[in-house]
Amino acid sequence: MKPSLATLPLAGLIAIALALPLRASPLDGGHWVGTWGAGPAGAPLPGKAQVFSNQTLRLVVHASTGGKRVRIRLSNEMGASPLLIGTARIALHAGGGAVKAGSDRALTFSGNPSITIAPGAPVLSDPVDLDVPPQADLAVSLYLPGTATVTTLHSGANQTSQVSESGDFSAAASLPAQASLGAWPFLTEVDVEGEGAAIVAFGDSITDGFRSTADRNGRWPDVLERRLAAAQDGGARTLGVVNRGISGNRLLSNPPPGSLAGRAALERFDRDVLATAGVRYVTVMLGINDIGHSSDDSPLPGGAKDLIAGYRQLIARAHAHGILVYGATLTPFEGAKYYSAEKEQMRVAVNDWIRAGGEFDGVIDFDQALRDPARPKRFLPAYDSGDHLHPNDAGYQAMGDAVPLSLFAAAPRPRAK
Repeated sequence: MKPSLATLPLAGLIAIALALPLRASPLDGGHWVGTWGAGPAGAPLPGKAQVFSNQTLRLVVHASTGGKRVRIRLSNEMGASPLLIGTARIALHAGGGAVKAGSDRALTFSGNPSITIAPGAPVLSDPVDLDVPPQADLAVSLYLPGTATVTTLHSGANQTSQVSESGDFSAAASLPAQASLGAWPFLTEVDVEGEGAAIVAFGDSITDGFRSTADRNGRWPDVLERRLAAAQDGGARTLGVVNRGISGNRLLSNPPPGSLAGRAALERFDRDVLATAGVRYVTVMLGINDIGHSSDDSPLPGGAKDLIAGYRQLIARAHAHGILVYGATLTPFEGAKYYSAEKEQMRVAVNDWIRAGGEFDGVIDFDQALRDPARPKRFLPAYDSGDHLHPNDAGYQAMGDAVPLSLFAAAPRPRAK
């Protein structure tokens, strides 16, 4: 007699929820899951963009889930001219500009070793065999044979990468570095093949990990991925965590040109969430910049209703693709440069709706996790990075610890017809 769903243990229910809806189709040759990602932004103001000429970038990223095959996504989506990638390779990172011996793999694009990416377009590499352990550091090397202006990038990497002297050093065991790099130009995603699913953390600088210690993977989504790994049998990973936070990002409106704060969340949602490989869940923590950058005494024309309407759009668009969407409360910001009492009232109204509105599929209460009980408009001092807006490392740890792991055992929603 077969067991019923009611008699299965939690681990069995999670396995069913993760596996059943995500079988590979015969057309794609496998099921892909985002293991790392960043939100692309740009373009910089004229004359402010970094330019590379006949140089190799070795970009360091931190994988969440592991797999036996890997591919990358490159982007020229903010560019106005073609972008030539002469050579691309991926390997396990060994520190600095070095890669681990025996792990280096050449990447191709539609079977070709190089590719010209059209303005406004992304590309996916062909899959390559590489044993990627969970939580491994990877090095993606891109040789730019001509002159490449960096118009598509994630500026707040909080991770040190390397730029070579002149030449193609993509296959070098150790890159002859000319300079270090604190951004991720052109690279927007790394996928692994597997049976799992991806969580997209969609947000602004607090999701991006601004003011956390560089090269430590101390952002709250990093903390979440480590908790997920520890909670699963033998540390085996079935869930990837893809961080699509962009510092300065807003829900409703675009920032000033050249700010590198990304397009409004309502605009970038399809690219940065729906297009993520294997996405099953999305967390939304956005709105504090909409509030903060508005008028001190009259924030937003429609008040909190403007933000709530924006959240409802994200919820509807996620549900149309069978994705569960979890709302995160906005954290305290009294003492920050753009704080006012009227803006605080709007933050409270938004948080009240997130908690009690019942429209998100679940709630992550970051406000409760970080606020000072004696002064709830402010961070607990132990969690304040010093600007009264962004957490420090301990604050990001508290945020990651506050995410209920049970949210990611839930089965996906059926896709809208």
